Amino acid sequence: MSTPFLLTQTKLFSQNLQALPLKKLLINTINANCFNMAQKDKVLADALNKSDILLPDGISVVLALNLLTGRKLKKIAGEDLFFYEMNRLNITGGSCFFLGSSESTLKRILDRSAIDFPKVKVQKYSPPFKPEFSLEDNAHMVKSVNTFKPDVLFIGLTAPKQEKWAFLHFDALEAGHICCIGAVFDFYAGNIKRAPQWMIFLGLEWFYRLIKEPHRMWRRYLIGNTKFVWLVIKEKFMRSKT
Repeated sequence: MSTPFLLTQTKLFSQNLQALPLKKLLINTINANCFNMAQKDKVLADALNKSDILLPDGISVVLALNLLTGRKLKKIAGEDLFFYEMNRLNITGGSCFFLGSSESTLKRILDRSAIDFPKVKVQKYSPPFKPEFSLEDNAHMVKSVNTFKPDVLFIGLTAPKQEKWAFLHFDALEAGHICCIGAVFDFYAGNIKRAPQWMIFLGLEWFYRLIKEPHRMWRRYLIGNTKFVWLVIKEKFMRSKT
């Protein structure tokens, strides 16, 4: 990338989710890990910058933006978006589509959602598990969604794959709110337990995930968070020079 991806140049959503317009939208979330990846991934940076809605999913992002600009935002997690959308669809009798994850995880999601949100019409598709989708894979994924034409499309392909896929195929998708929510698939299916509310309230959800999955998360949180802090300090210095 010729220019750095800057937190102060993102248009972070600062309202209640009830303010989301009921039209086709690309909705992404950003946390410290996603911010770090966007420094070297131009497609990801474009996907985040050109999102219709970009949610501050991470206490580090909320605190960093306050340090950089004085803006006080409220953290809005992907799970918050998921439950907002599902409750809304349950009231209206709307539809949603789950794209991503394994068949077993998707089955658990559909079984639970049938109990929690009985009025929501639900469909799913588990794409091939591979580093990069082929043209045929992409075409089949788009066709699966468009056959159903959901009011909300939930994509769980993990970051940055999901953000880039949704961005590159946005125009081809016949869906309302297109939401990249990653780990929420595993949270809702019960594969991974989310931190207790008191830890989320104190901004310690990252610490909970670290102690629960140290072998998988240590690099992301210990090295990644240090990198994030350094990038924010650099951005603060750049702003002080202008």
